[in-house]
Amino acid sequence: MTKAGFVSLIGRPNAGKSTLMNSLLGETIAMVSQKANATRKRSNAIVMYEDTQIIFVDTPGIHEREKVLNQYMLDEALKAMGDCDLIIYLAPVTDTIEHYQKFLKLNKKNVKHIIVLSKIDQVDQAKLFKRIAQYNQFGDKFEALIPVAIPKKVGHEDLLKLISKNLPESPFLYDPDDLTSELVRDIYAGFIREGIFDNISDEIPYESDVIIDSIEEDEKHVDKIYASIIVEKESQKGIIIGKGGEAIKRIGIYSREKIEILSQKKVFLNLQVIVKKGWTKDKAFLQEIGYTS
Repeated sequence: MTKAGFVSLIGRPNAGKSTLMNSLLGETIAMVSQKANATRKRSNAIVMYEDTQIIFVDTPGIHEREKVLNQYMLDEALKAMGDCDLIIYLAPVTDTIEHYQKFLKLNKKNVKHIIVLSKIDQVDQAKLFKRIAQYNQFGDKFEALIPVAIPKKVGHEDLLKLISKNLPESPFLYDPDDLTSELVRDIYAGFIREGIFDNISDEIPYESDVIIDSIEEDEKHVDKIYASIIVEKESQKGIIIGKGGEAIKRIGIYSREKIEILSQKKVFLNLQVIVKKGWTKDKAFLQEIGYTS
């Protein structure tokens, strides 16, 4: 009998949830950034492990901010927690246990969860064992604690085996050859946003977003992608474009290379910048561009 189920990746902003999902999948489909709150919507990756189909659901980090967009992001994380078969709580070993205590309060349905203690390659054994002992105070709350080092794939096999053990018997929910059920345009938009986050400093990335206007696919030649970058102020538009178009060119090159790796095709990427004042607080506009609760 096969198994299948949804596994939500939960944790604070910038804990490494998208990095873990990409690593377990073996492909890059979710945007990754060193800046916090880069992930804004739920996305998934379909990982086949022996006779189990694991649908990992990446989520925005658990945080509290006043903007409508941030409220939407928190709602996305909370819904993923309530709708899944299992939760992976990602806890960098360098964090205190306060974030985990907040998670326990938010897990109102008491969905069973596994703690993944990441970045173990960044601390010595004494600190690692001390942190494990702190989490073991809550041993009656979690199924298991798995230490991992994501870049080195240390602990990945143990984690997948444990996830498989905790998922229900079920036919596969997706074609085993699929990597994700996400729309291609959403993945591409994420790569462009990653380009903004990694090439533009300060608060501007948090007040920007990307809309894919159209994709013209050509099986034999070059796919053409037309996208709009939304910002809140004229001054931000100038920074995104840069002197002589230098900044937007960097963003374009960065994101186009990511898209080409995934699509295995040459890509022409056209980017324009649009100013929409106060868009992060405009509920109607957020719904229009896909942020619907």
